[in-house]
Amino acid sequence: MEDYVGPDNPVRAIDCFVCALDLAKLGFRHADRGPEEEGQPPYDPADLLKLYLYGYTNQVRSSRRLEQEASRNLELIWLLKNLRPGYRTIANFRKENWEALKAANRSFVLLARELELVGGSVVAIDGSFFHGDASKASIFTRKRLTDQIAKLDKDIEAYRKSLEVNDAAEAKKQKKKRPNGAGGGGQGGHIGAKVAELMAQRSRAKADLARLEESGETQLSKTDPDARLLVKSGQGIAGYNVQTVVDDKHNLIVASEVVNDSSDVGQLHAMARAAKDVLEAKSLQALADEGYYSSLELKACEDDGIVTYVPVPEGNKVVEKKGRFSRRDFSYDAGADAYHCPAGERLRRVKGHWQNASGRIEIRYASRKAICQACRLRSRCLAENASQRIVYRWEHEDVLERHRARMQGAGELMRRRSAIVEHPFGTIKCRAGYRHFLVRGFNKVRGEWSLMALCYNLTRVLNILGLERFMARIATALQSHLRAFAALRNSTNSVLSALWTYSMPPQAVCPQQQAQLA
Repeated sequence: MEDYVGPDNPVRAIDCFVCALDLAKLGFRHADRGPEEEGQPPYDPADLLKLYLYGYTNQVRSSRRLEQEASRNLELIWLLKNLRPGYRTIANFRKENWEALKAANRSFVLLARELELVGGSVVAIDGSFFHGDASKASIFTRKRLTDQIAKLDKDIEAYRKSLEVNDAAEAKKQKKKRPNGAGGGGQGGHIGAKVAELMAQRSRAKADLARLEESGETQLSKTDPDARLLVKSGQGIAGYNVQTVVDDKHNLIVASEVVNDSSDVGQLHAMARAAKDVLEAKSLQALADEGYYSSLELKACEDDGIVTYVPVPEGNKVVEKKGRFSRRDFSYDAGADAYHCPAGERLRRVKGHWQNASGRIEIRYASRKAICQACRLRSRCLAENASQRIVYRWEHEDVLERHRARMQGAGELMRRRSAIVEHPFGTIKCRAGYRHFLVRGFNKVRGEWSLMALCYNLTRVLNILGLERFMARIATALQSHLRAFAALRNSTNSVLSALWTYSMPPQAVCPQQQAQLA
């Protein structure tokens, strides 16, 4: 088999990387199984992980396809040493080890950091929709269930009227035919069965609506319990929103998460913090698009030493379209803690704090009614029934002011953002063709995404370093880890030996040991 798999074959990189992993520490099932345990020994998780890494790298994801390839693909025969696991074993490995697959993906990011393949100073964040193993028709919202129940009620009522008309016609017909009114038949039985079927559908819809209201969720999926209807720019899918953080040096994915929310709002701090932790960076610049803009998220990022660059939304400009001044036309005077209107008058702070709908604590600044009544710009500032102008200021507005100041000269960074973060999604979706998940449920989907991200990073690193340099770097990193482990073991043995000596009574310690301790 060595003759068929040359020394420059990329499959050797998969074998080298998996052999360098501590699968038991990562949490793979059966990785720490000893030879003394009873029963049929399971497949080594290292072999199944190699199989999946090879499959996802070469656009083979189905467990049945992987079973076939393990029997006829020379590279896989070499990689698995002629092992041929069944498709159920292959599929169960992916489902049962989702958390370990996430840990393996993180281990490769840490390896890339050791190989100095990540810059660790600038990252870009973005999300993309992936289809789930569910259809749009299998996901119900409150509105859809309510409309369905109303339609069923109309259909049931129509069938009931039809049943009454049919019964009356049948009774009249039978009465003419048989004076005593005996007999029956016609379509009444068919209509009755249809009504019973509609009633059953209505009961199921009512139960689903009650379940949805009890859970507090906005959607209910009948196939994949965690898949949701996601809509963006007028286009919708049934699936998941994959969030990624990409380093700018070589476009490697350093952090990722799978959520089921259409909006990216609320993801900025969590993703940036995850990247900062895995990169062990003291400070980090995070680039994101307008969909991530949130004052609370910007504040959380600043508190964690993350410098964010997110375009400020322009809003719907309803006030400007009506010809009136917007909040941007009012300037804040930090020294006087007051706002100045376009006419140069001062809006003074009102005592107290107010909480808005999003949970922000705000301060109010109001003008004087007498001044507004006599102002020449009143028609451009106040609504018809308003007597004064009120401006709201967030208690941490200085965070937004610093962010707006940064964005004034961030044009080049924002142009780089799309080039950084779109590269992985373009490669995974267009080159590999991975636009949907094969499994159901958050845990399994996150495990499958970890395989996708790991194989993308692995392919990217091989393209950057080449096979020979990659394997040499892994060997060097592995040796350094072994040396560190040996040093730790020796120091631990020395400490244990000293503790044992001190714990012994004086007469049990030999004169040479007493002299050494002295």
